[in-house]
Amino acid sequence: MSKKILVVDDEQSVRDFFQLVLPAEGYEVALAANGAEALLKAQNERPDLILLDWMMPLMDGLTTLKILKGNATTRDIPVVMLTAKQQPHDFAEASVEGADAYIAKPFETEDVLALVRRFFEAEAEGEWSMVNR
Repeated sequence: MSKKILVVDDEQSVRDFFQLVLPAEGYEVALAANGAEALLKAQNERPDLILLDWMMPLMDGLTTLKILKGNATTRDIPVVMLTAKQQPHDFAEASVEGADAYIAKPFETEDVLALVRRFFEAEAEGEWSMVNR
């Protein structure tokens, strides 16, 4: 059974990128263009992992993360933050709010795929923890 990844980003090009790359690696992909849509999809589709953009209009990724982690249905879904924010306090803030990893934009395709693979391998062994990229 393939793992489902919810990709949340307000940029169509980023969603398109992941819609091409992740299925080629055997992952099922769900897409959301904003935080509100992400909350609904996370609740209804129960993805195995969420790739969440931080800087989005309407509801930013950090607010979305807080709501996801505060909800009994979605709190255990791992979340990887995708963002151009690269200050140490940004990493710390994301970690405090429950992010499981952090990937800085712009990112290399292989870096994202390697992190996703490592996550699922570590999850299978019960060893996942915060990874700052």
